Amino acid sequence: MKKPYMVEFELPAVFDEDFIALVPEQRKVVNEMLIAGQLQSYALALDRSKLWAVMMADSELEVLELIAGMPLCEYMKPYISELFFYNASDMVMQFSVN
Repeated sequence: MKKPYMVEFELPAVFDEDFIALVPEQRKVVNEMLIAGQLQSYALALDRSKLWAVMMADSELEVLELIAGMPLCEYMKPYISELFFYNASDMVMQFSVN
């Protein structure tokens, strides 16, 4: 059964040319993971020092495998926490008054 994991990524202080060149591929992989339901949310701090993601996986090992599939994985230091629960506004049924 898939469980939610919060991943906080520490990013490098300076983004070199190699890092920047991988950004389009990173965005592609992130979008694919969002579509597949492996990634629930993905956010970047204003100062670009940290990234946060909520990932759905069977284990922490699977989270690490998902991270390993990200083009920028060599530049990101992950801190993984299993969540007790994860709620988001798009998970709540919304009714139309029409």
